Amino acid sequence: MAGGLILGIMEVLAPTFILLGFAIGAFVTGGFLYFGDGVAFFSATLPYTLVFFAVVSLVSWLALRVVFGVNREKVKTYSKDVDIND
Repeated sequence: MAGGLILGIMEVLAPTFILLGFAIGAFVTGGFLYFGDGVAFFSATLPYTLVFFAVVSLVSWLALRVVFGVNREKVKTYSKDVDIND
């Protein structure tokens, strides 16, 4: 969960929504490891934990892209025939 907090702080410094997906995945995985002892489908072995973290991170990143959208603005380019001062 400390890793999720660090990733969340790094997201504020570099707003790309990639680190926020990893931060959400780390928080959810940490929550399952802390509270999920009674959950039958979640085993706390390292491979299952990493796969769970990867799936939650991917789903949260895709949800963030749907909610906040993709920047579709294109950079303005000028041809050689157009004067930039016009």
